[in-house]
Order: sequence, then structure tokens, then C-alpha cells
Amino acid sequence: MDNRARPIGVFDSGIGGLTVLRALVDLLPHEDFIYLGDTARLPYGTKSREVIVQYSRENTGFLLARGIKMLIIACNTASAVALDEIARATIVPVIGVIEPGARAALRATRAGKIGVIGTEATIASGAYTRALQRIRPGVEIYTRPCPMLVPLVEEGWTEGDIAERTVAHYLESLKRSGIDTLLLGCTHYPMLSATFARVLGPNVKLVDSATATASAVRRLLDALDLARRAGRGSQSFFVTETPDRFIRVGRRFLGPQVDSAVRIER
Repeated sequence: MDNRARPIGVFDSGIGGLTVLRALVDLLPHEDFIYLGDTARLPYGTKSREVIVQYSRENTGFLLARGIKMLIIACNTASAVALDEIARATIVPVIGVIEPGARAALRATRAGKIGVIGTEATIASGAYTRALQRIRPGVEIYTRPCPMLVPLVEEGWTEGDIAERTVAHYLESLKRSGIDTLLLGCTHYPMLSATFARVLGPNVKLVDSATATASAVRRLLDALDLARRAGRGSQSFFVTETPDRFIRVGRRFLGPQVDSAVRIER
């Protein structure tokens, strides 16, 4: 089989990685994607490092068995904690969301003052801080875990008083710090972009790592001569829990193409 015709594998702890898949589909319309949402074991953000690595290995194995040509770790927590181990043990190229997001934030900032928000595990890992400082030593970084934002998004509360008050609570200290760029370090957070913008005002740029990751994937596919040049791509969805909720909530993230999903056993 021509390697260029093989699908690209994407996994996330659940539904949020669909924001990454949406960016990938928009930028790479000829590619086939297989998406795995580990919905039975979410959230990863409160799990130990050992558990996150174990789950990430299992997700990777599932996708490799389907003949993928590249693996995208669309989960910020898994990218922060397990990327290096997965990349060392995997025969296909592996891309996470941390490095592309960090580079995009550094391109966006004017004053070198960047805020980073994410799950507890992502922030505690220090992965974004290390990536930002490695690329540009001396940049000022302000981090904040925001554990209540994922449930808000999954309940569809991305607008209105509850969303705005919760976002304002989390971002108050970052706003006082004078950041000019906010890096959205969780795949759910782009769904709250309008609320972030209202709370922070027009002088703070929002950086979505999903778009940056899609651009990195396209560059790597071209460099490795793995890109499909023709045809209409497709998306297949797999979950580890009953698909009903994934389909219902997933349509908010990706649209009507989330019309079915196959449940796999763990």
C-alpha cells in the first residue's frame, strides 16, 4: 500500500481533540483521519503520569493496528506527559500540540508576556513553560489551571453569565500580570474563545494550538512525501464508551460529520 494513502491517527482523552481534527480537516482535505476518543477514561487532566502514559500507549497501539502513517496526540495532557515516550516507541512520525502551540504564542506576543491555561496535569507538567523558554529564553510566562472549563464546554455553556464569570475568575490573575498573549492549552478551550476575548479585551491575542498543530502536520507530511494530493478525505470515529454522548457533543466541535462512532472495548 502506498504510504501516502494511509490514514492519519488522532487520539484524545475524549471530545476536545475534535478542535484539532477540525483544523486538520480544514487544512488537509485530501487526508483520511481515524479519531479515537478515550471517553470511558476521561479526564486525563487529573490522572497520574503513569496512568496517562499507559492510556496513551494503548491508544497508540489501537491506531497503529489500523495502518496509520502519522500519529497526532491531540490531547494537551497526553502531549505534555507522554509524547516523548510514545515517539521513542512508535515507528510512525508523532506530533503533539505543545510545541506547535508554544511557537505560535511566541510569534504572537509583542511584549514577551504569555499566559498559559490548561488542565491541572498539563500546567503541573511544566511542558508549555519548558517549550516556551527553550525557544525564547527570558520570555515571561504566567500559568493557570482551569479545571472547570472542560465541563462547561461539554455542557454547551460557552456563552452567558456562568461561562463569563467562571472565565473571569480564572483569568483575573493573568490579566493583572499584563499578558498580551493567552495560549489555550486545552483542546476544549477554543470553544470559549469569544468569552475569553470579552474578558481579556482587544489587547490580548488568543493562540489556539489546534491551528498551529495542523500547520506543523502539513509541513511534516510534505517533508516526508506522505501527503495525499487528490481525493476527498474521510473521518472515522472510535470511542471507549457509549457513542451517543460523543456524537451529540462532538457535533458542536466538528459539525454534522460526527454522525456515528464505533465503541471499542478496553
